[in-house]
This record gives sequence, structure tokens and C-alpha cells, in this order.
Amino acid sequence: MHLTPKAFTDQPSRPTLTLPEGAWDAHCHVFGPAARFPFAENRSFTPADAPKEALFARHRTIGVTNSVIVQSGCHGADTAAVEDALAAPDGTARKAIALLPPDADDARIERLASRGFCGVRYNYMRHLGDGAPIEDVVAFTHRLAVFGWHLQIHCAADYLADFAPILKRSVVPVVIDHLGRVDAALGLDQPAFRVLLALMEDERFWVKVSGCERVSRLGPPYADAAPFARTLVALFPSRTLWGTDWPHPHMDHAIPDDGVLADLLSAIAPSEGERRHLLVDNPARLYGAPAH
Repeated sequence: MHLTPKAFTDQPSRPTLTLPEGAWDAHCHVFGPAARFPFAENRSFTPADAPKEALFARHRTIGVTNSVIVQSGCHGADTAAVEDALAAPDGTARKAIALLPPDADDARIERLASRGFCGVRYNYMRHLGDGAPIEDVVAFTHRLAVFGWHLQIHCAADYLADFAPILKRSVVPVVIDHLGRVDAALGLDQPAFRVLLALMEDERFWVKVSGCERVSRLGPPYADAAPFARTLVALFPSRTLWGTDWPHPHMDHAIPDDGVLADLLSAIAPSEGERRHLLVDNPARLYGAPAH
């Protein structure tokens, strides 16, 4: 299925909040440009071009100097666009997350590791199609451990309860994407958020307090989503990460303004110390110090 592409916002506002020196965007993407990096034939969606130059310009606007690029399914197994971004000497890309089948061979993992990849992501969102069996994914972590990689899980909130006991068998750190995709309208006491909090009690688990624009039901400036992110940062200050999710694929409403998302950090991590942990210390510890 090829959905109609949406372009990212060309002119984001400049945030009023100054991010700490060395801030990371721990979750962003590059798409194309398709003329140079064609999209996969079996892709589930067709995005508008969102090349590395536009990503790096966005980072300059909001004050980010380091980033982690997450491979997108629209490019399938072809990592050329991500590798091109990682190789840019004047860009922000430092590390990347791959999409791999759980039977990928060691040679493939080793090649990607040599280019800056440090983890693998699995999607369990209905609009992205069926994900790999979660039992197979967790079994794969024994091989990921050899390379020092971690596991990243993007799943619908109603999968969390079933996945939790299986994910606890992972032998590598597990990063949960986008606040566990909870529904802000259901409140902090909703079952899915309680499951996420319980998972985070295990020190192998991390969570990205990105995606406020996705869990919000009120729209910008996403104030209804902030308490979920704020709770996670307050309870687990050393295992939370933040990212823009630029260029915001699969949005069913207006594409977010990245300046607004950056300013929301004042509610998510109110103190300078919390923001430094969230944006600098934690990603540097998980992903490694910037290579350039």
C-alpha cells in the first residue's frame, strides 16, 4: 500500500528553550531523495523526500548537535541513505538503528556496525504490517550482544502487556519507542502506562519520551502528552531519551513544528540538570560518544 506522502514543515519556529551543549536527537529519519536513494518496491508507505541536508538544517534550528537515525521501512533493507548521512562530515548523524530480520547473519550485522549502526528496531504497529515474531526477536538478542547492540521496540500500547514478560528475557538493553504509544486521553493510570512503568523498573529498559504529538489527543502544543513524558523522566532520569521523530511519518493530522516539540522539553524535563541527563548524558551512554 502506497499512501499519499506528506512533506515536513519547511519553516519551523525557533524554540525559545536553549538546549544544552551536545544535545542529541535520539530518533529521526532520512527519506531519499528518491532520485538518489530509491524507495523499496514493497514499501507500506511513500514519504516525501526528507534528505540529510534538511535534517541537519532542522537540527541547527533547534540546537541539536548529535543524532541517531532510525532506518525506515520505506527503504526496506537498503541502508544507503542512512549510511550517506552517517558519513557526512558536517552533519549531526552519529549512530543509526537498523531494520533486520531476526535471522540476519553476523556478516551483515558486522558490516552495519562498522558504519555506525548500534541497534535493531522492530515495529508492531498495525499500519506497518506484521512484525517479526517477538519470541524470535528476543532469541536474536543473544547474537546482538556479541556486537554490543541493543533492541528497539515500537509497538501499539495494547501489545505491551503481552510483550513485557517476553522482552524481559532479552540479554541486551531494550528501548521502548514513543512513550509506548499510550493514549493521552486515558490518563496516567491507564493499564498500558502502568505496564510501561513496571518494565522501566528493570534497569535493562530505556524509553524514548518522543512522540508526544502522536499520543496527544488535543494537538499542539501537546500539553496532554507532557505528563507521561514528565513522569518517566522524573522516575527514571538515567534511562530516558528524547527525539524529534523528524520528518514525522504516518501523521494523521498536521505535521508538527519541531520548535514546538523542543519547547515542550521545558515541561518534560523542567530543570537544566534533567535536560542534560535526557539530551546529553543518557544518549552518550547508550549510543557512545560522538565519533565526529
